[in-house]
Amino acid sequence: MNEEQMQAIGEKVVEVLHGIYDPEIPVDIYELGLIYDVRVSDQGDVEIDMTLTSPSCPVAETMPEEVREKVSSIDEVNDAKVIMVFEPTWTKDMMSEEAKLELGFL
Repeated sequence: MNEEQMQAIGEKVVEVLHGIYDPEIPVDIYELGLIYDVRVSDQGDVEIDMTLTSPSCPVAETMPEEVREKVSSIDEVNDAKVIMVFEPTWTKDMMSEEAKLELGFL
């Protein structure tokens, strides 16, 4: 798989992430800044570093699995792995301008 194909898969992954919402906040997890990194290998494997708004978040068990399942459903993705990270700690500053506007922080 070449660099262009890997980038196209990465863009599809981001598109899928835009469709996953934190159940407590009406903004998708990508715009919330919960996705720290998306890596696509030349075999079509995807690794996603993500965090939660807090380690005690009620969706700590289900959200990573939902992300993995939805990303795995992309035809070009061979395998998807979600790695939960809590460093750096998530803050409101990690939200996109769009998310801040939606939540009334701007």
